[in-house]
Formats: sequence, C-alpha cells, structure tokens
Amino acid sequence: MTSTDPTRTPVSSGAPGSGATAGGAPADAATGSDGAALPVEDREVADAEDEPAPEERKSFWRELPILVLVALVLAFLIKTFLVQAFFIPSESMENTLLVGDRVLVNKLAYRFGEIERGDVVVFDGRGSFEPKRSTDDDGNSIGDAFRAVASSFGLAPGTESDYIKRVIGVGGDHVVCCDTDGRITVNDTPLDGEDYLFPGDVPSANEFDITVPQGRLWVMGDHRSRSEDSRAHTGGPGGGTVSVDKVIGRAFVKVWPIGRWDTMPRPPVFDDVAASAPSGRG
Repeated sequence: MTSTDPTRTPVSSGAPGSGATAGGAPADAATGSDGAALPVEDREVADAEDEPAPEERKSFWRELPILVLVALVLAFLIKTFLVQAFFIPSESMENTLLVGDRVLVNKLAYRFGEIERGDVVVFDGRGSFEPKRSTDDDGNSIGDAFRAVASSFGLAPGTESDYIKRVIGVGGDHVVCCDTDGRITVNDTPLDGEDYLFPGDVPSANEFDITVPQGRLWVMGDHRSRSEDSRAHTGGPGGGTVSVDKVIGRAFVKVWPIGRWDTMPRPPVFDDVAASAPSGRG
C-alpha cells in the first residue's frame, strides 16, 4: 500500500491554468504542427518572421518621395492638359456661380469642338480685358508661390487676368441691346427668357450694338449689374471682345460646396439663334 505525501504538489499534465503543457514546456511556448514545443532556436526564428525586416521599412521610406513626386507630376499633367479647378472670387456670375464656389474646367472641350453661345468659359483677359490690380499684393515671392499652387487646385483665386463669363455672341454674330421689349438680340433673334440672370437684373442697363469679329467672343456675366464684362471694355483692345485663343476651357460642373454640386449645361434660350457666320475658333 502506497502512501501519498500531502506536502507534495502533483505536476499538471496540461490542465487549464497550470502554466505548463505535457512534457514540462511553458504554456506560451511556440509549438510545431504536431503540438510539440519547438526548440528555443526555432521559436526565435518564428518570432522574428512576425516583424517586418529593417530593410523593408527602409525601402518604404526610400520609395515614399518617389510616390509623392509621381502623384504631383500626374496632378500637374491633368491640370495642364485635361481638367483644372477654378475658385470663384466675385459676384459677377451669380446666381449661377456664387463667391467661393469651385468649378471644373474642361481644357479639351474646344480642341475637338466649337465654342457655342451659352457656354460658361474661363479665359485669360490679357489683350482684351485689363487685368485687375490687387490692392493688398505684398510682393512676397513665397506667398505668390503658395497662392499659385492653391489656385491650381481651385483653393484660391487664379491669376489677376483669369475671368469666367458666359458666351453671348461668337465670331460674325450681331449682338444688340436692346429691342423694344428690353431683350438682347443675337442675329435679330431675341434671347427671350434668360432665366440664368440674377433675380431682378435686366438683360443690360447699357445699350450696345456690335458685330463680333471672326475668332473673337462677346461675353457677359449672369449678374449683369455687378459684372465687368464685354460691355465695360468696349474702349479697350478688341472692343470688348475676347480672342478665342485666350479661352482656357469650358466650365462644366460645380464641385464645391458639395451641397451646390451641379452640371452646367448650355441654356436652351440660345437654341433658336441662327448663325450668321461659323462659330468657334475659326
């Protein structure tokens, strides 16, 4: 008959909370596919495989500047040749465009098509409209550089010579204000129902009678009482008209603020205007 020593604690064979497994291996030791504990050397290798190698971390940081550079180059190419965002700085196109709106401008629109009456276009006013002069220009080259980058992505106003207006007449068109009913006429066709005009505005408070030269455009803002457009520059180069070669592109969608997202189609009021000459860049 064998007696049991009450002072001796039996060794667990794997019971929960015992802190050991069969064979005396620690409970948290790495094991092989058969459940057996791995040798110390193999456990160290297994732990090392769970951590990224120093070479991999170094490779990521080496590649990061290249990835950033590629992204910037792609953004530059898209902005230069395809689509550019523009910030709306003034009230001249209300309520179609409000101050602070951002629009996307399709730079390829007129490489494969014609400029049409009713299009909202962004153009360089140099040579036709006098550039606006900023009264708070500090002449800081670093500040100018930041503003240039911000304007490229539509986060700040563009250059002083960039304008956004609606095309009313193209090359050869006879544009007159106004008929006996106070309407602007294009080639003797009245623009009846310019519902894009700012509420309360008349088509024009200033009378004019112009035949648009070939290769040029007559443009006006939708907020006629607050827009310095072709009417305000009849005494300047081009007689208030803008060269089609200065057109940067067509504004086709409002993208910011999100609540004002909308496309910018041509108004149907221009559909009945008969062409007196070929339109567009010709």
